[in-house]
Formats: sequence, C-alpha cells, structure tokens
Amino acid sequence: MTDERPFHHGNLRAALLDAAGRALRERGADQLSLRDLAREVGVSHAAPGRHFADRQALLDALAEDGFARLDGALRAALAGTDDDFSSHMRAAVTAYVRFATENAALLELMYTSKHRPGATRIAKAAEAPFGLMNELIVQGQRQGALQGGPSERIGIVLFATLQGIASIINGDVVGPELLDGLVDNAVDQFLRGARPPEQSGSRGRRRPSPE
Repeated sequence: MTDERPFHHGNLRAALLDAAGRALRERGADQLSLRDLAREVGVSHAAPGRHFADRQALLDALAEDGFARLDGALRAALAGTDDDFSSHMRAAVTAYVRFATENAALLELMYTSKHRPGATRIAKAAEAPFGLMNELIVQGQRQGALQGGPSERIGIVLFATLQGIASIINGDVVGPELLDGLVDNAVDQFLRGARPPEQSGSRGRRRPSPE
C-alpha cells in the first residue's frame, strides 16, 4: 500500500515537537519514533526528514526547546515579583521546581543531552536559564543578602536543593501538593545559610575583650 498522507504541513516542525513532547511524557524517550510521530500529525513518514535528519536530531531539538521554555518560565516568574532579592529568589525557585515536576521526562532529556559530546546547540540553549540564575545570585551578593566568593559554588548548592525537591516529588516520595511549602522552607534555609557571616549571628561566641 502506498502512503497517501500529505508530505506538507502548515507548521510541521512545531507539530512534531509538540507530539514528541506528549510521547516523551507518556512513553519515554526510548519509545520515540519519527514514523509514529508522522502518523500522529497526519503526514507521510518521509515528511519529518525535512526538519529532523534522524531520531537523535528530534531528541536534541526537544532538549533545546526545553531549555528555552525553562528560561521563559524563569523570566516570566521574575517579571511578576517585587524588587527585593528574597522575592526574586522565591519566584525563580518556585518556577524551576514547577517546571521540573511538570516536565520530569523532558528535564532528564535536557540534562543528559546537554552533556553529550558535540551537543553545542543544547549547551548554548542551557546558558540562558543557568545564566539567569547566576545573575540572581550575583544580585544577592551585590545587595549583601548572600556571602561573597564564586557565585557558581553558591549556585551548585542551590541547584542541588532544587533538584532534590523535584526528585522526591517526581519519585512519589512526597505529594505534589507539598511543593509550595517545601520551596518556601528551602528558600528560607538557603537564604539563612548563604548570607554573609556577619549577618548569620555568632551563637556561642563572645567578642574578645580588649586588653
């Protein structure tokens, strides 16, 4: 039988990415097939080749698009906050964890793809959201809310905290209804632990008496 489905589509690339995103959530990356996606969007099995040379190219495009979506979510969250650093941090952390829990399979694909040799476009796309979070940490240092030193080291601690919250929710260790409370507690503890020493208090210490 000949394939009588059309070769052309009004916006085939976007339609394929949308369908691939749904398939990723429902079946996982291993089950993604260009032929199945072509059938789903109603085009010939050869049509996706106009945009994606193979399955790996489709996965890379999904990962790249995922970082763009994460960046958009972070910027939208920050745009709706007050000017103070605490509000910015709380908004960004909440936006990240929501994205991570609502797009668990996509986030895993994003990070595994980013570190694959030759995935330069994905690594470039990741610079926007990671750069935004680093700028936020630098802002906190500039305002005296966070201790000085390499912002990347503080960022690693923050990232580990966010990933930890996302992983216990995605792993059904705790229910998603606890997300907001966990984020609030995490932000409070992070801000207390990362503030400059002179603001952290000196429990149990006495200032030496002048001689």
